[in-house]
Amino acid sequence: MAEIWWVWLAGAAVLAILEILAPAFVFLGFAIGAAVVGAALWLGLSVGWPWLVMGFAVVSLIAWLGLRAALGVRKGQVKIWDRDINEN
Repeated sequence: MAEIWWVWLAGAAVLAILEILAPAFVFLGFAIGAAVVGAALWLGLSVGWPWLVMGFAVVSLIAWLGLRAALGVRKGQVKIWDRDINEN
């Protein structure tokens, strides 16, 4: 089942929908990874499922790092807490 191209593309679509429901650029990186693996299988890549999972992990990490660099936290956006709300 892991070597069927449409399964990867369907997984990418589900992850993209999850990203819309919970926007944090986490699911989008995984969706990009699944879409790339699905496209590679569709184009005729023929490798075993461990290599597919490894490719998915690598592409997802690269996509997440790219999204984080392009759309992530900006300078001055980080909140620094100077006191705890539980302290009186």
